[in-house]
Amino acid sequence: MKIAIVCYPTFGGSGVVATELGIALAKLNHEVHFITYKQPVRLDLLNPNIHFHEVSVPEYPLFHYQPYELALSSKLVNTIKEHQIDVLHVHYAIPHAYAGYMAKQMLKEESIDIPMVTTLHGTDITLVGNHPFYKPAVTFSINNSDVVTSVSDSLKEDTLRLFDINKEIKVVPNFIDMEKHDVHFTDCKRDLMAKPEERIITHISNFRKVKRINDVVAIYHQIQKEIPSKLIMVGDGPEREGAEEQAKALGICDKVLFLGNSNEIDKILCFSDLFLLPSERESFGLAALEAMVNHVPVISTNAGGLSEVNKNGVSGFLSEVGNITEMAQNGINILRDEDVLEQFKKNAFTEASQFDIHKIVPKYVALYEEAMEIIA
Repeated sequence: MKIAIVCYPTFGGSGVVATELGIALAKLNHEVHFITYKQPVRLDLLNPNIHFHEVSVPEYPLFHYQPYELALSSKLVNTIKEHQIDVLHVHYAIPHAYAGYMAKQMLKEESIDIPMVTTLHGTDITLVGNHPFYKPAVTFSINNSDVVTSVSDSLKEDTLRLFDINKEIKVVPNFIDMEKHDVHFTDCKRDLMAKPEERIITHISNFRKVKRINDVVAIYHQIQKEIPSKLIMVGDGPEREGAEEQAKALGICDKVLFLGNSNEIDKILCFSDLFLLPSERESFGLAALEAMVNHVPVISTNAGGLSEVNKNGVSGFLSEVGNITEMAQNGINILRDEDVLEQFKKNAFTEASQFDIHKIVPKYVALYEEAMEIIA
């Protein structure tokens, strides 16, 4: 099967999932074509079944904002024709499903009917898509997809509640490659981050407001009063500067390390004892899943799809958004006792195994075949 994948090429969850999906499909001998404005951060082009097509947007003074959707839809048309693509899989309703629909219509003019699978990831629905300016386009794009999936039951419910959808939405959760994570690093270099008697607490995100970065620092501030520890902040974004100032104001800046974006997430998580994710919204919680597969228990909110990933009292604990005191106490309860911590670490890995990529990818392959049958 020849599959074209459209995604954001960034560190965000949707881009990571799309890239890992494409890599897994290539290993199954499917021909995968990534189409986006730069090479995805986790994409390895050494596999002969993987191809990357860059979307270039010529700059014209006439446009205040350069028309990426137009460039993308044109690139889709050319790529689908040149490589005889069987199915188009777009991640994010806007702008990708919208551009995909336009490509489908242009191809129909040449008697080419390409099926489109649209995967909804979260902010394309709950944040961007629900804006009155974009809502009609999002609704149209979803309803004109051949197959629609969402990454959690929570996101499916949000989509049906916020939009007038006449398409069935199938839930296919995000996933993790258990084989890739079955690695015991010998060069964790934990001593570079903390003293032997200190616990290591980690947060990884894009540092947007929805991640409630200030809550991360506040939770840690309470934990470190009782548990000798360090906080490692991985990622970058608009809330980072405020968090750095907050750490200074609380007198803990020497205990909080801001590492910026990193391609070595697993190495960082391999020496972590606890993961904090106090988000206001999470359509799934891929960061939590990546922590869990690395044997790291999670303290999170119960927002969105997080409760479908992080099992309360098993792989970690869930709290209401903004309940900093409870989240801090739950963290202390896990970290205080070595035996309790080890049990939570084992539980976290066990729960993560339910989302093994080898269980999820066949579901996408089946949906591709279904989409192809729809237009046959």
